[in-house]
Amino acid sequence: MLSPESRTRTEAFLAVEQRTLRMIGEGAPLKEILNELCVAFDTQVPEGLSTITLKDPDGEWLIPVVGPRIPSVYAKRFTRMPIQPGGSCNASAFFKKRVVISDIATDPTWPEEHRQPAIDAGLKATLSQPLLSSTNDILGTLAWWYTETRTPSAQEIELVEAAGQIVQSTIERERSASSLRMALKESEKSASELKTLIDTIPTLVWCGKPDGSSEFVNQRWIAYTGLTAQDLLGLGWARVIHPDDYFELTTKVTDSFATAETFEVEARLKRLDGEYRWFLLRFEPVPGQLNKVDRWYGSATDIHVMRQGLETVRQEQAELWRMVDSIPAAIHFMDAQGKVLYVNQASLEYTGLQAKDADDPNFRDKIFHPDDEKALRDSRNRSFAAGVPFQLETRARRRDGVYHWFLIHYKPFYDGSGKLIRWYATGTDIEDRRRVENMVRNENVALREDVVRSSMFEEIVGSSEALRKVLVQVSKVAPTSASVLILGETGTGKELIARAIHNASPRAKRAFIKVNCASIPSALIASELFGHEKGSFTGALQRHLGRFELADGGTIFLDEVGELPTETQAVLLRVLQERQFERVGGSQTISVDVRVIAATNRDIEAAVAEGIFRQDLLYRLNVFPIQVPSLRERTGDIPLLVAYLVDRYAHKAGKKLRNISKQTMSLFESYSWPGNIRELQNVIERAVILCDSETFSADESWFKQAFSKPGMTRVPLLEELVEREREMIEAALRECHGIVGGKNGAASRLGIPRQTLISKIKKLGINQHRFKAV
Repeated sequence: MLSPESRTRTEAFLAVEQRTLRMIGEGAPLKEILNELCVAFDTQVPEGLSTITLKDPDGEWLIPVVGPRIPSVYAKRFTRMPIQPGGSCNASAFFKKRVVISDIATDPTWPEEHRQPAIDAGLKATLSQPLLSSTNDILGTLAWWYTETRTPSAQEIELVEAAGQIVQSTIERERSASSLRMALKESEKSASELKTLIDTIPTLVWCGKPDGSSEFVNQRWIAYTGLTAQDLLGLGWARVIHPDDYFELTTKVTDSFATAETFEVEARLKRLDGEYRWFLLRFEPVPGQLNKVDRWYGSATDIHVMRQGLETVRQEQAELWRMVDSIPAAIHFMDAQGKVLYVNQASLEYTGLQAKDADDPNFRDKIFHPDDEKALRDSRNRSFAAGVPFQLETRARRRDGVYHWFLIHYKPFYDGSGKLIRWYATGTDIEDRRRVENMVRNENVALREDVVRSSMFEEIVGSSEALRKVLVQVSKVAPTSASVLILGETGTGKELIARAIHNASPRAKRAFIKVNCASIPSALIASELFGHEKGSFTGALQRHLGRFELADGGTIFLDEVGELPTETQAVLLRVLQERQFERVGGSQTISVDVRVIAATNRDIEAAVAEGIFRQDLLYRLNVFPIQVPSLRERTGDIPLLVAYLVDRYAHKAGKKLRNISKQTMSLFESYSWPGNIRELQNVIERAVILCDSETFSADESWFKQAFSKPGMTRVPLLEELVEREREMIEAALRECHGIVGGKNGAASRLGIPRQTLISKIKKLGINQHRFKAV
């Protein structure tokens, strides 16, 4: 299998072979022709130094003819070499087979008298290929010398064989041409000798009239075709032309005869056994009087083996490109300046572009993300200027418009002289890896937020019946993916219950993302939950991933969900229904797998009745409701909670509190705790800070505002005001059919804020729902 570099070399070999044919036709000396071949070989295979030797007329010696890059001190030392075993060229000519010397310094077959001169000249290894004629006679050798010890690869040997074929063919052609020229010169002396000489030339030779009909063919024609000379005279030669080549050949012959110009054409000639072989036919005009063509001389050289080699090369090239196209990675070939020369099939299929699009100067603009173009261009320019490899990650546009992250490697390719001639770029899709990295990074962010966030508890403390009922519900709903709505007063530990559900679920190893819907401005809540694209609004300087994306695969806890704006409720409903959403300012639909747990201390059904909370959203959230009991409903847990919190804050403050005052404990158990566990936590932390002994106690005065003194009675005016306030609120609710908010609600009628009216309704114990039917 030839690499792209070997393919380039082979194409260059074929080109130089065409040049040598022209030089032969022009009568150039053989040494000049062979030197042209060596120069071409050394240019295409700079790691080797080529030389050509020819057998002397006696057949006992090899004469070094050319070797442009061989050190002169070595070349002058050896003017001829005996054909015998030992060495490289000597042995190759003697045995008529390839000889490889991987290390001249240590090879036992290398002649001792030649070893040190070769080493002094910097020659460390050599590969010699015999040049055999069509009759298997030795013509000479083609050798490649290396300045480092090495064993040639199969590809190098294949290239040397191809080069040997070219040299062998060139020698025979030149000798044939030389013989033909000599024969023409001698024709004035003896026509008989000329005919005999032409018949011995290892080439099909003929002479034709101006109209193309032949008047003479040499013996090689007769031997090859099996026909008689009479059969081949006139236009009889055309009968051996392959039918598929006949029209092209005769057309070119006719056109060239009209212009009287020398020309060459390749065609297949039929051998006596019926096989067609490829020949190179050359037509040479002989001018006569008045510059008219008197006759044509022609020769046909067998190039069948060379054509088979070319076909093999083409097939291997085609297979090579198929292999490159089958690689599941984007591959680009570029020239030294970075112009794209080739794009493989995987790249075209991914981008949806065509091969011709690579010629467009803006080709890269059609592929890479606009935000990445500058960084990619700067990196490429720096590395191209320095000629060093580099890699970077960038986004490439898929045929459907979606961008994926790719890891792109750029690698330069230098020829043997150190000149940069190519750049190769490979791109590997790393979208999945980037997605995992982002997920891990997001989960780490969430974890750090979780660690620094001040939580109410580190664990659930208590054994009351009310709490056990809640924990039973948690254990049943946790293994499912059902949405959960946690209800309860403020400070009862709703977040702790949400975490317990997450930790007991199959999602426990993924992120738990908390969002306090009441703490985020309504203008930013959508961006915080669902993210936004760069430039989607003033201040959006870069893409921002929303909490739902951060929670993908895990759980999102929407605390104070009743405070969500109406427009955000609609998007949340879609996420619950379809598990899809778009970032603010974006058009790409994002799919997520998130479990939603919501919590509120509001009367959510009242909010639905007032039209400030969507009923369909409530249905989606309220799949599994959990009512968290207030602290006054689980007073039996107060001693456990107090002991736990005292120990926690004492450890934090560096104090040792061994006992808890009975009076303090009684005080805690009799207090109503409107702020629930959060209030209990704050009171205990304050008491631990102020405590100077090993017994924990709290100041009774902190609770006096919550107790009525014995015998104390309400002021009649106060009672009347409270009653009057109740009547006014109930009247407003009755007229508004139980609606609190909105322009037609009771709050608007009474001229007070909606939230204030809701607080008063709760404080006075008014059931607003009983007014709906009125």
